[in-house]
Amino acid sequence: MANLFYYDLIVRAMKTALLVSAPVLIISLTVGFMVSIFQAVTQINDATISFIPKIVAVIVALLIFFPWMLQVMCDFTRGIILGIPMAAGG
Repeated sequence: MANLFYYDLIVRAMKTALLVSAPVLIISLTVGFMVSIFQAVTQINDATISFIPKIVAVIVALLIFFPWMLQVMCDFTRGIILGIPMAAGG
């Protein structure tokens, strides 16, 4: 029974990590793709140009999604804490 709990914990941890990181990663990927298209069209090959838009996009994404991300992480942590008796065999 405890082995099933640990397996479920690992699966939920991976799903939570993917779910929490997805919005920021998708926005960063999209902005990076748009900047690279802009660089290809204008033939500007400066590597530092892509950093500022991506940093700004990630900060904005964190400001928008942080309350939701925090709620997901708190729910996951609450589930772990409430599952301690089950992991201990009780």
